[in-house]
Amino acid sequence: QVQLKESGGGSVEAGGSLKLSCTVSGYTATRYRMGWARQAPGKEREGVAFIDSNTRIKYGDFVKGRFTISKDNTENTLLLEMNNLQPEDTGVYYCAADERWWLLEYLGVDFNYWGQGTQVTVSS
Repeated sequence: QVQLKESGGGSVEAGGSLKLSCTVSGYTATRYRMGWARQAPGKEREGVAFIDSNTRIKYGDFVKGRFTISKDNTENTLLLEMNNLQPEDTGVYYCAADERWWLLEYLGVDFNYWGQGTQVTVSS
């Protein structure tokens, strides 16, 4: 059974930083895409940053160099370091994974496995 569990959300002021973690368990596929999506109140879920098993990375256009995604294979942990956060970054951030690594570049949010989400709130 695949399980993803996020942590690290919280509240910061504009310009602040947060680091999100996602612990992945039960996932055995050798080819994959994993990443982060977010959903703001009243808006659709959107892709933030994805990484695949070949360490290819794709960021949403709004990231603009502020976020960094990485994966610690030893710890089976997916990380998202977010700097210079702005109020428009507020939302629930979800960790996601599946075997369709070829979809990475499309930044779609159609994943087979999802975490519960962690709230990120940025005040102005």
